Amino acid sequence: MPASIANKAIYPGTFDPITHGHSDLVKRATRLFDRVIVALAANPGKQPTFTLEERLELARIALAEYDNVEICSFDGLLVEFARTKQARIILRGLRAVSDFDHEFQLAGMNRKLAPDIETLFLTPAEQYSHISSSLVREIATLGGDVTPFVHEKIRDELTRKLR
Repeated sequence: MPASIANKAIYPGTFDPITHGHSDLVKRATRLFDRVIVALAANPGKQPTFTLEERLELARIALAEYDNVEICSFDGLLVEFARTKQARIILRGLRAVSDFDHEFQLAGMNRKLAPDIETLFLTPAEQYSHISSSLVREIATLGGDVTPFVHEKIRDELTRKLR
């Protein structure tokens, strides 16, 4: 397998919005892989707070410091998208044991669909393990300070969008 494929990973998600926990996983991944593709799922069924274009821009802001990170969107099967990007690794984050069951099911299904693509799990640093996009949105909706959880520009956009 060419090194360019082996050293390329996709980190998929809705990222509505991208949090410090997500950024921490990207940081860890950039030390493991030559190229990290942060792939934002269009996922209209989830009814995201931010449009796909807004989520892409917020991800670019939050991850601007990483030269080996590509930010893009996809629609459809993740394994097919991984193939188009010539990536053989899917990264998934696990914050808590409660995440594992769902992530394990996804990994199994992806393995069945594409046996040549592996799923690797990473955990965020302990200080980020409690952060989720949905909790951040809820705190922002109720007027709470989300500064400890997201980039300041994302905080401002959440405030503008939800208040």
